[in-house]
Amino acid sequence: MIPVTSITHSLSGLAWRWRGGNMDLGARFDLNDGLVDKLLLSRGVAPDDLDRHRRPTLRDFLPDPSIFRDMDVAARRLADAIERREQVTIYGDYDVDGATSAALLIRLLRDLGLPAQPYIPDRLLEGYGPSGEALVRLANEGSQLIVTVDCGAMAHEALAAAHATGVDVIVVDHHKCSPELPRAAALVNPNRLDEIDEAAAHGHLAAVGVAFLLAIATVRALRERGWFKDRPAPDLLGLLDLVALGTVADVAQLKGLNRALVAQGLKVMARRENVGLAALIDASRLNRAPTCSDLGFALGPRINAAGRIGDSSLGVRLLTTNDPDEARDIATRLSALNDERRAIEQAVQEAAEAQIDAQHNRAVVVCAGAGWHPGVIGIVAGRIKEKTGKPTLVIALDADEAGMGKGSGRSIAGVDLGAAIIAAREAGMLVAGGGHAMACGLTIDPAQLERLSDWLDERLARDVGEARAAQSLLLDLSLNPGGLTPHLVETLEAAGPFGVGWPGPRVAVGPVRLVKCDVVGADHLRMVASGADGRSFKAMAFRAAQTELGQALLHGHRGRQFWLAGRVRIDDWGSRPAAELHVEDAAFADG
Repeated sequence: MIPVTSITHSLSGLAWRWRGGNMDLGARFDLNDGLVDKLLLSRGVAPDDLDRHRRPTLRDFLPDPSIFRDMDVAARRLADAIERREQVTIYGDYDVDGATSAALLIRLLRDLGLPAQPYIPDRLLEGYGPSGEALVRLANEGSQLIVTVDCGAMAHEALAAAHATGVDVIVVDHHKCSPELPRAAALVNPNRLDEIDEAAAHGHLAAVGVAFLLAIATVRALRERGWFKDRPAPDLLGLLDLVALGTVADVAQLKGLNRALVAQGLKVMARRENVGLAALIDASRLNRAPTCSDLGFALGPRINAAGRIGDSSLGVRLLTTNDPDEARDIATRLSALNDERRAIEQAVQEAAEAQIDAQHNRAVVVCAGAGWHPGVIGIVAGRIKEKTGKPTLVIALDADEAGMGKGSGRSIAGVDLGAAIIAAREAGMLVAGGGHAMACGLTIDPAQLERLSDWLDERLARDVGEARAAQSLLLDLSLNPGGLTPHLVETLEAAGPFGVGWPGPRVAVGPVRLVKCDVVGADHLRMVASGADGRSFKAMAFRAAQTELGQALLHGHRGRQFWLAGRVRIDDWGSRPAAELHVEDAAFADG
């Protein structure tokens, strides 16, 4: 039995704890719903609620859209636009959530006979969120209704400028709101401060999830008007592939409704009915139906690359086209942009990491540099957050002609970085800023950088200290090497889909000796481990070669026994599928 509770300082410096009771399986375990139920219970599911969580469906989790403030107002206004055949523009953000939200509403309106147009701002020239200049221009060009998706909740000045032209604006967002809302025909956002508890419980939705609820409400409003008396209703469930992609790529918590949306969306995606998504899957070299991790690590980054360093409209164009040739061309361009993005990201990351040591006493890491590409700073912030275990802001200076810095932040569990950034903006330290608990964006005068760093350090030091003290590696089960089988992987996956807020199972395997351990690629470790039961398995530790964990595995493995902890995956490169371990941590098993 693995002495999990006695491991207080692993090779990564973490204590190991059971996530939900002792699930030491040794060499014997029962791969049935009993294991799945234990995983569900350890993720907070009540015993009397297991049935609907085993196989999450929309029937069991979808709320009545009307519970959200302004939802029915927005649905009626969209229904009016459809009946009157108004000119409608969908104004989206330049990331995956924005692209999928915009694509979802465009496809819905197209199916309802209204050819709406997208508008995706240029990240570098226009920045985040709707600008008054763009909204006024769209109104002057004939738009009678503008729907902002994944942005707009804090765009007070821009929406006031739009209102002055007489154009109606509907805001569909999920970012934090201030007490005073911007002027809009409707503002649908589960994170409104005046939202009722039942609706606020869905504050973890990505914008594309909110857009899907608006789609349901709009179709219902049209049905009540008899719109479908002599025409077919649109296939709303067919839009769930977009919902799944946007939800996972935006790192939304995969609990409750989100988990049901993603589970069902993956099934829709497997049917390859969306021509653009099918082309993107092919360009990503996936020869099977995408999994949840594929959405976050293969498909999502390619669409994000367009908004980060290329043409920000490419993602929406891909997701709304019905032309296979156009889809293939755009998907190829997105893959090329993603390769370029990786090279740019590496350079910015190296420069940002050079600033970390000088901030070892800071609660929040703030890195800033001239010439850094603002399209990759969010990714770099996430990497540094993972490396330091602290909330991190990465700021690209002189990102525009005004000499302002554009920043992106990523936080750790237990520290609400978005709320802190909103407070900093209200205190006059930022030109603009907003976000949610785990991520934020900001615009800052470089002269305010030191003040912001000091202010964040003072405001968040206690929260960061408590969050880091509570950090530990949570394990779901332990087993001997012989128990690491493809059947185990399939059984564990039955409790998915997994993501933020619904973590994938983590197992500990051992005791083992490392038969082989070497560096492959840039800084990954490849291992072969063998146990006392005579069984061996492959293991990988990604981006670990230069870490304390990696060095211990590389140079300290001769004659030592380890417990290896991580996620189990299927390795299907050989003639027969095998289970392998993606190592996240290790501990010596022999003292």
